[in-house]
Amino acid sequence: MKKILSIPFILLISFIALVGCGSKETGSQDGNTGSNSGELEVGVILKALNSDYWKFVEAGAKAAGEEYGVKVNVLGPPAETQFMEQVSMMEDQLTQGVDALLVAPSQPASAMPVFEQAKASNIPVLLLDTDADFEDKVSFIGTGNYDAGRLGGEFIAKQVKKGDTVAIIRGAKGDNTHDDRTKGAEEVLKEKGIKVVVQPADSDRAKAANVMENILTAHPDVTAVYATSEEMALGALRTVQDKNKDVLVIGFDGTPEGLESIKNGGLTATVAQDPYMIGYLGVESAYKNTKGEKVEKRIDSGAEVITKETVEEKMAKLNEYLGKQ
Repeated sequence: MKKILSIPFILLISFIALVGCGSKETGSQDGNTGSNSGELEVGVILKALNSDYWKFVEAGAKAAGEEYGVKVNVLGPPAETQFMEQVSMMEDQLTQGVDALLVAPSQPASAMPVFEQAKASNIPVLLLDTDADFEDKVSFIGTGNYDAGRLGGEFIAKQVKKGDTVAIIRGAKGDNTHDDRTKGAEEVLKEKGIKVVVQPADSDRAKAANVMENILTAHPDVTAVYATSEEMALGALRTVQDKNKDVLVIGFDGTPEGLESIKNGGLTATVAQDPYMIGYLGVESAYKNTKGEKVEKRIDSGAEVITKETVEEKMAKLNEYLGKQ
């Protein structure tokens, strides 16, 4: 009789063990291991945290996190050139088991192995600001940088004459964002018969100041400079002002400091992105994806040229984002 009763008991224990194993496997496949409480957790890895631009992306991401109840981890190296540190941060977020990875890759080629690792772990990848050739990304959220670069080129072409020389100070080579911003502006300027000189400054203000000094020495006839980030534009402006040169300086980003400079007669203009919305839409898209909602493959956050005539309106919009009155 004891032997007969023990058979159902053994079967029951085996069934419970199998159910327990199945539950663990399902949790791993869903990738929802970021929080034991059930709260979604996303890793947002930016190119750097050393400029107003990235601080606005961070602010937008955190605002969306509060809106949708998502835990948002915002990380970034001290400078955009430190792409291997950025890769390490991505790997750490995967190890922590986040539910989604949002990345603005400084060097997309270097980030690809981590994206593949995320794919193998069923962790969705969304790209912010800079696109990469990763077919399995959920979405790219950011500015159409080539078209935005052309906007900058068209504005400059209207301010200078055919045959003039325009300098382009660009971010690190191999960074798709700066490649596109440079290419767009350069093509327009050359189409208009304007000479173009291109020099890199790695999105660093101090480097841009030195590069601008070298450009003015080698090309004293430069009439305008277009920088593919606000940090570099402000560095170039410092040199132009120190040398008392009559050179137009056009930036790219639309940061508060850059806008303030336009208002005060420093920078001539900037191609303004909407970094706050890039961060916000990124986290919002990650949330929707985890809930099974449709997310567009490309989400353009928009761009516009801001001048002294429109700068106060743009500044008011940024203040609104930050909840200022």
